Amino acid sequence: MKLKFRFTGKWSLLVVIALLVISCTTPATDSPVAQEPSAQEAPAVSAESTAAGLTAGLPVLNGKATAEIQVDGRAITVELDGEKAPVTAGNFVDLAEKGIYNGTVFHRVVQSPQPFVAQGGDPQSVDPNVPTSRLGTGGYIDPATGQERTIPLEIMPDGSDEIVYGKTFDEAQIQVPPELDHKRGAIAMARSGVNTASAQFYITLADVAFLDGSYAVFGYVTDGMDVVDDIQAGDEISSVRIVSGAENLVLPDDAAPQ
Repeated sequence: MKLKFRFTGKWSLLVVIALLVISCTTPATDSPVAQEPSAQEAPAVSAESTAAGLTAGLPVLNGKATAEIQVDGRAITVELDGEKAPVTAGNFVDLAEKGIYNGTVFHRVVQSPQPFVAQGGDPQSVDPNVPTSRLGTGGYIDPATGQERTIPLEIMPDGSDEIVYGKTFDEAQIQVPPELDHKRGAIAMARSGVNTASAQFYITLADVAFLDGSYAVFGYVTDGMDVVDDIQAGDEISSVRIVSGAENLVLPDDAAPQ
């Protein structure tokens, strides 16, 4: 069943905002979406081989972890769910352990007409010389390859033990909600194309169910939601520390410490 929503008034505007805010904008001439083959062109492959191909060489969180995000001297505690979003949570833990988020900012915060999301984590934002207009376009550049690391869309349907990779629920014709939904305090990955999430994340400021099945939630704020509510555009993330569960992170062989 394709997900259908009817939006009027403030919700129509929120849907437009969602398309503008929950994205990591890329130039039209280098659009990851435009480069992806259509469904008719894609060869028939099993779900297992598709998942393996999309997740190969990426960090994985086997279990749960707790992160502490410091914003202007105030703490936000987030529980990361590697059981239901192992690659998405693993990517976040790995970047946090590398210090990639330290000094980045929340570059987009939408509070009106209704509370929506606070989005940050663009690695470019540590450089004060980067124009504000460019924030929201950056990802994590792996120094080993010189290429941007991207992760696939990863969403587990409610009641299932299998994760859907590389497709929205609409595209996969999934009829149930996700295990990890966009309730208030959810942390999820921003992206442009389906498999283009990299470093940028957002925290929901309200229940925004219309994003369910389209973006990958990988945890929830467990303490400090008042801090999240107070975030303003330009507020700095002084640090992201993994305070428990770091031992559950499994790195790919080529990234493992020697």
